[in-house]
Amino acid sequence: MSDASFAPVFRPSEPSAERPARTAPGLPVAAGLLVALAGAVLLFVFAGAVGAVIGVVVALATVLGAAGLIVVAPNQAAVLILLGRYTGTVDRAGFHWVNPLTFPSRQELSLRVRNFQTDILKVNDAGGSPIDIAVVVVWRVTDTARAIFDVDDFERFVVVQSEAAVRHLASLYPYDDFEEGLPSLRGNVEEVNGSLHEELQARLDVAGLEILEARLTHLAYAPEIAEAMLRRQQASAIVAARRTIVAGAVGLVDMALRQMGEQNIVELDEERKAAMVSNLMVVLVGDHGASPVVNAGSLYQ
Repeated sequence: MSDASFAPVFRPSEPSAERPARTAPGLPVAAGLLVALAGAVLLFVFAGAVGAVIGVVVALATVLGAAGLIVVAPNQAAVLILLGRYTGTVDRAGFHWVNPLTFPSRQELSLRVRNFQTDILKVNDAGGSPIDIAVVVVWRVTDTARAIFDVDDFERFVVVQSEAAVRHLASLYPYDDFEEGLPSLRGNVEEVNGSLHEELQARLDVAGLEILEARLTHLAYAPEIAEAMLRRQQASAIVAARRTIVAGAVGLVDMALRQMGEQNIVELDEERKAAMVSNLMVVLVGDHGASPVVNAGSLYQ
């Protein structure tokens, strides 16, 4: 892997920090508001002009108070903003009452686990070969304040940073390990996935996001070089197979010569041994079956 280090993306000088908002139980507040609204109606109807004015004021206050009632579903959160200031996050599931003046700028977001799969990207690997690559990223929001205030559209931020991380990752590894001992995209999948996970987490920390998993889902040479690289892989496989065959053939020839000498089957001078070795290697290593020649005379004819 290249020694090139990844520098994290821009980080705000004063990053936002999530904090809990002040809330009240929603059910008692809702009951009180209903009682207040009923009282306002009675004042408006039966208390004359002054009572009607008071009833209208109470009704308006009741409507304003009702704007503070919110329902938070499991794994959901509500970010409260009052006059441009962040006042806290409500992430407990249930029926709550919060400051009703936060109603115009209140934002809701999901804390559920999400996944995103990049398009198939054409990039250059460490050796400069064009490859097609795609990854899947599993993530979730862990800091609602950072997600809302420190980046613009955190979902789009995940998409862009994931593609940037994939391009950077591909430039650090070759597609295949043609040189022994070097990590590659195809041969060291777990290491590559681990590097991708670390880089994505570093990139997305600024947005208060947690990467649960990052994994390659597609990896292939680009179409314009796929045929040439396939021939290279086939040649490498043939060389490796030949190496194994030759090593095995040498062992068999050595074993045959030793056993003939130990069991006194036949005595061969160096020239005849060389001829036998040559014949055995042709038989054992050749691609096609050998055509035997029967010697009907003496051994040395």
